Amino acid sequence: MIDKFWESVPPAWRQTRSQIRRNAVEKFKMTEEQFQVLRRICDGSTSVSSLADTSQTSRSAVSKAVESLVRRGLVARSLNQQDRRNLPLALTEEGRRVMDLIYGDAEAWLCSRFARLTVEETKLLLQGLELLRIAFLKP
Repeated sequence: MIDKFWESVPPAWRQTRSQIRRNAVEKFKMTEEQFQVLRRICDGSTSVSSLADTSQTSRSAVSKAVESLVRRGLVARSLNQQDRRNLPLALTEEGRRVMDLIYGDAEAWLCSRFARLTVEETKLLLQGLELLRIAFLKP
């Protein structure tokens, strides 16, 4: 079972991640770093420091990516009255639209992969994925 896990899950995840990144870079003309910043803001990171910590990247590199995304209208900075050095980040409406398109394309790509399976294989995969979720995510 462990061998099958290593044969299946990491390669499937790498291909999926690669497809998402390729789409972001090619279709939306953003760098890998810019995409990662957008993704992390979408996931709840709201400051350059938290983005740098999460990505284990320098603050200056993250700051540069954020600045580019702000200029493109994908990210907005807000003013923090309590700490003027801290400018909370959020996706703009356009930023959300771009992320929705990137993930929508990824979903279509995944659907094309799953379409290769028969109905019975799809049912078995769903059962297996549920068991995987239980094995890893239930206390």
